Amino acid sequence: MPAGLINNYPFSDNRFDEMLSESGTARPHWQAFADRIESFSDDLLTQRSDFVRGAIEADGVSYNVYADPKGTKRPWELDMLPLIVGNDEWQMLSSAISQRARLMNAILADLYGPQHLLSEGLLPSALVFGQHGFKWPSRGVVPPGNVWLFSYAADLARAPDGQWWVIADRTQGPSGAGYALQNRIIVSRAFPDAFRELHVNPLANYFRTMQDSLARLAPSDGEVPLTILLTPGPYNETYFEHAFLARYLGFPLVEGQDLTVRDNTVYLKTLRGLRRVHAILRRLDDDFCDPLELRSDSALGVAGLLGAIRAGRVLMANAIGSSVLESGALFGFLPAICERLLGEKIAMPSVASWWCGEPPALEYVLEHLDELVIKPAFPSMRMEAVFGHELKGEARKRMIESILAQPHAYVAQEWVRLSQAPVWNHRLVPRSVGIRVFASATPEGYTVMPGALGRVAPRAGMEVISMQRGGLSKDTWVRAEAPVVRHTLLKRRLGVIDLVCGGADIPSRVGENLFWMGRYAERVEASARLLRAALARASSTDSEAEQGLAGLLQATRRLGIVVDSEDEDKPDDVQSQLLRALLDHTQPGSVASNLRALSFSASQVRERLSSDNWHALNRLEQLLSEDISSTDQAMSAIDRVMQSSISLAGFAMDDMTRDEGWRFLILGRRIERLEGLAGLMSVPMQAKPEARERMFEWLLEAANSIVTYRARYRRMPELLPLLHLLVFDRTNPHSVGFQVDVLQKYLARSSRELGHPYPSLMIDPLARRLDNFDLTRFEADDCELALGTLGTLLNESIGAALKLSDEVHRRYFIHTLRPMQLRRVA
Repeated sequence: MPAGLINNYPFSDNRFDEMLSESGTARPHWQAFADRIESFSDDLLTQRSDFVRGAIEADGVSYNVYADPKGTKRPWELDMLPLIVGNDEWQMLSSAISQRARLMNAILADLYGPQHLLSEGLLPSALVFGQHGFKWPSRGVVPPGNVWLFSYAADLARAPDGQWWVIADRTQGPSGAGYALQNRIIVSRAFPDAFRELHVNPLANYFRTMQDSLARLAPSDGEVPLTILLTPGPYNETYFEHAFLARYLGFPLVEGQDLTVRDNTVYLKTLRGLRRVHAILRRLDDDFCDPLELRSDSALGVAGLLGAIRAGRVLMANAIGSSVLESGALFGFLPAICERLLGEKIAMPSVASWWCGEPPALEYVLEHLDELVIKPAFPSMRMEAVFGHELKGEARKRMIESILAQPHAYVAQEWVRLSQAPVWNHRLVPRSVGIRVFASATPEGYTVMPGALGRVAPRAGMEVISMQRGGLSKDTWVRAEAPVVRHTLLKRRLGVIDLVCGGADIPSRVGENLFWMGRYAERVEASARLLRAALARASSTDSEAEQGLAGLLQATRRLGIVVDSEDEDKPDDVQSQLLRALLDHTQPGSVASNLRALSFSASQVRERLSSDNWHALNRLEQLLSEDISSTDQAMSAIDRVMQSSISLAGFAMDDMTRDEGWRFLILGRRIERLEGLAGLMSVPMQAKPEARERMFEWLLEAANSIVTYRARYRRMPELLPLLHLLVFDRTNPHSVGFQVDVLQKYLARSSRELGHPYPSLMIDPLARRLDNFDLTRFEADDCELALGTLGTLLNESIGAALKLSDEVHRRYFIHTLRPMQLRRVA
């Protein structure tokens, strides 16, 4: 038992502590949880912390930080201890946030409409027109339901006296609600008893309301409304949240290239054709939404999107131009604006702010610099917050000169000493904390999520809370007075209109990435299997193994897996070549390189993969990051790669709905296997007779058919049965004939259901040639001529696979008649 776990928690006299009162005892709404963790042993708390960390890694929860050494897979940081808020306090916060969301929506309606606030002097025009956030093309646009601000978030901090202050408004495309939900899923599993007994308000109903509101507000014209989630793509810092929310809400996750505008109507490019989009929940910044009217160099948006919005044909949540309200310089003007637009006093004040564009405010800022925090007036400015008391000497002089040179570009805010909350770091330690609270529009007004994203400073004494600078997160528990009813996103009752079969709204880009996910998954597995056979023989002292190695290396080079050293004077030894083929991600064709490509394709369709499927992908990526320098270590890594690859294949067959997307995944696998098997078989076909027989055993191993052969024939490999098994046997899933059969089946079905002609000239002649091939020719003592004919057929199989891949791209993915050449992406 930890002796005095909470008693040893550092208490601060000059900060509000979220857990402890001024007397050092647990606050009433914290008491039950504090008693629980006080009774836990250090080992048990460490186990809970490890569980949270493991869940983050297993689910692949990431927060991408540009130029971070961890790349685009930087793990999300979550502290296992929740932040607990009492019911009475939350009711006050919820009411204030709802009012503030209404206020922000009303300001947007005025700025892009009559502009009374500007004409009456309630808001300086320089704060609106002097920044990039105001979008002139949105002037005069009235969105469906008069909802400019569908989603709103506010960053809140608590001062030493316990007062909550708004320190930032998030109005463009507020992020964090998905992370808050993910935090809830993990932390509630870490403390299931406490979560249930403390009557914590659930979050699901908030997201269900969001679903329903988008459907009700969307201009559907009597159609079943289609809502999509628009993302900049996998390199965005919060892409995990985009994929997670899309899957949770049941919305297609799309990028700009997935959409097109025709006759002022937005359409989603799907495998079945174009389907109208009625509502867009966007996570794409204003500037990049429409290259026709906004940033012309944007490759992320959709040309003509503003025209469709202007015509009232699509709901954009949030409205383009809503980022104009993210300026902290507006804070000082909001109380008067609230009374003018809502006829109410503002319920929750912003932190005291002085916009330096006003002479009296500038004078005050320069006189009280040590008491203030200097921030950029506009979000587009690249500047970190600066604490005045930290500025000394030349730094202070330069800051004053910068403010005087461009006073309108700076805002000063009161330095609020943030409240602290306990964080588990092998013991309880205090960290500065704030919360991000979320609100969503409904036809009846704004609803506030009964929880928040807790945001925690990464180090003791640090005043700036930023996820970009390594901040932690917390699950925020809002306690109810009585047991709560658990909600679900599923409708209570589905009607006939809700029934679906298959994936009619699969974007073409998703189909393409599933296709390449199938190809790369098969390529990784086949390469690893071949390298395993080669490494086993390279490390063996058996003479027969050594004799078979030459043919194996020839096969690896033929398939582009092993690459010879470019330095002819210093050729690599075989082991170095094989290790590089396994581990060098810069070498095209290596297992590591193909794993990267597989991971990228999978990241594009994250919302379509189950957790188990994603876990297998994560394990695959991590396998080759270890320090591997010996053959034994390499063999062990390959075995684990094979296990995870087989898991992926199993998930594809048993874990995914048989819709169009799944079919393209399977088409990718079968095309890749057809090309790989035919290429592998062509090596012994071209070998001299005396060398050919030494290739049979590794050929069966690499084709994953050695067990089948032994079970059938119970003798050493011979040419005729081997060729039958690997080329002609339609019951062997690792034969050329089997791939051709499956491709015929699924291509015919896709052509029938998606309305494209069946590519009979590419696959049917190959099937007929396989059917008509005379195997008795291999019974002759001299069968070299027959082998030559078979070699030609195998080369035709490779050509058919390549042409078929091009045709699939041309017909289903790129929406153009121009053929696209197949490229092996490293």
